[in-house]
Amino acid sequence: MLRSMYSGVSGMRGFQTKLDVIGNNIANVNTVGFKAGRVMFKDIMSQTVSGVTTPTAGEQGGVNAKQIGLGVQVGSVDTLHTGGSAQTTNNPLDLRIDGDGFFAVKLSADQEVPFLTRAGDFHLDAARNLVTSDGMLVMSSEGAPITIEDTTTAFTISQDGTIIQKAGDGTTNSDVKIGVVKVTNPEGLEKVGGNMYRTTPNADINDTLTYLTANSAESGTGAMVTGQLEMSNVDLTGEFTEMIVAQRGFQANSRIITTSDEVLQEVVNLKR
Repeated sequence: MLRSMYSGVSGMRGFQTKLDVIGNNIANVNTVGFKAGRVMFKDIMSQTVSGVTTPTAGEQGGVNAKQIGLGVQVGSVDTLHTGGSAQTTNNPLDLRIDGDGFFAVKLSADQEVPFLTRAGDFHLDAARNLVTSDGMLVMSSEGAPITIEDTTTAFTISQDGTIIQKAGDGTTNSDVKIGVVKVTNPEGLEKVGGNMYRTTPNADINDTLTYLTANSAESGTGAMVTGQLEMSNVDLTGEFTEMIVAQRGFQANSRIITTSDEVLQEVVNLKR
């Protein structure tokens, strides 16, 4: 069989994966805290028809190797952790991290390693716990669930995540801070759905998470902005452009298969 046919098949598979990633990006264009994906390609091994020859001084020159490529494969599917645009909601429980860092959330207080998220659309449940839309507990800088005191009549959240609670008698309490987690390699995090990530050994070499505070110059965490949400970082213009490229690439590779089939048909017709 012709090598070009298998190269065309590998190209169609690669561009199909690219279209899958683009489709997911466009579907999440309005998802809070979503980070877009990107497909990178690399060539498959090449078949060496003839090797190189070494030049000999004063006698003959060197000859380059003759190699035929065997197609393409997906090199990586990257998650681009660039900042998304800010959407102002004026909701005191909507938070955005202006810089590096993730919110830490847990299914229960007994969960050992928290999930990470950039989606800061939080709520208060009936027990006055600070939770996500799915009811997951938001962790403090001490690694404990955050609970608003029963005596609190109003509260605000400062840039370092401090929850300033004001009681009915006029006293204030600022002992609780919303925790922020920073990882060395955010692209190494594993998506688990629901705008959340799970840590991996490639995200942090020790595979451990340390609770920090926001707006810290020492740890490099971003400031916490109240009344705003970080929207998806998907660029529709770029996604639709990449979709055109993927579509044409898929068509071109399908034409390779069609042409290879016609060549094989001619070979078969040599013997009638």
